[in-house]
Amino acid sequence: MSNAYNRPDQLSKDLRGKIMAAAEQLGYAGPDPVARSLRTRQADAVGLLFNERLGYAFRDPGSVEFMHGLGEACSERGRSLLLIPVPPGATQADTVLRASVDGFVLSSVSEADPHLSAVLSRSQPAVIVDSPRGIIGADFVGIDDRAGFAKVARHVLELGHRRIGVLSIRRGEEVPAEPAPRPLDERIRIGRSQHPVRLERLLGLMDAATELSVPTTGFLVSERPYNSREEGVAGAVELLKAYPDLTAMMCITDVLAIGVHDELNNRGISVPGEITVTGFDDVPAAASFGLTTVRQPLEEKGRLAIEALLDDRPRSRAKRIELPTKLVIRMSSGPPR
Repeated sequence: MSNAYNRPDQLSKDLRGKIMAAAEQLGYAGPDPVARSLRTRQADAVGLLFNERLGYAFRDPGSVEFMHGLGEACSERGRSLLLIPVPPGATQADTVLRASVDGFVLSSVSEADPHLSAVLSRSQPAVIVDSPRGIIGADFVGIDDRAGFAKVARHVLELGHRRIGVLSIRRGEEVPAEPAPRPLDERIRIGRSQHPVRLERLLGLMDAATELSVPTTGFLVSERPYNSREEGVAGAVELLKAYPDLTAMMCITDVLAIGVHDELNNRGISVPGEITVTGFDDVPAAASFGLTTVRQPLEEKGRLAIEALLDDRPRSRAKRIELPTKLVIRMSSGPPR
């Protein structure tokens, strides 16, 4: 009977059919998957640990694209995907230690996150996506966020913009946004301990300004607590209040940029005639808004993370995969008024 379930190729079609029919009559559903995993020491599942609430994975368009790549790659390899959300402020790593998986993909976690330490303590394959870099014992798949954001920043500066509002995100802490925007250099200085992806994108703006000899005194950064369209609206309101004569709003995600576009449209402010708006990621909705942005291969990130995780190779040397980004210029960017 074991061969009928586990090695059907070793039985004739007729014999396997008779065995399965007899099992059905007896009410036998097949080998116990828990017992099988204990015997083989394989769970046939991959754990995905991400630094947000569970609902975020299905709501954020960038996460949806990434998840699609993960899911497709898992399906091709006969693996299940176990979601392990780490809500902001969570410090207990029990969910990681209890997870019945063959390895972990970690998406945008902090280097100091106790869940990262818990994953590494299990001595199973691990792949980090986006951040942090250079973790011993884990593969890495991601992009150069700093160079990617420098591409769109260079485009905006070469158009002639010097009064720029930047919309960023806090590291997911359960705290409200700060009451007022801060200058770019100050935001970078006090944000060193924050999420590396967001910090790297701000540094990309600084790099482009330095390259083009543009002073950054006219760059003001607003931080919102979450990456959502509603927070993009709130950030636009905050920046327009603090900086009414700005000519461009640069957002570190497309989702925020679409929220900014909503608020400017509600106010009757022309994009890009009066204010240029840019994003980052090139999620599917970006094209419909005519959004100038930076494209990153979100779905491919997920697929390559699974391939690296399940690759049958010695783990003595970590794999490093850096994917390309591309500036996509659309109708939302133009010269200042």
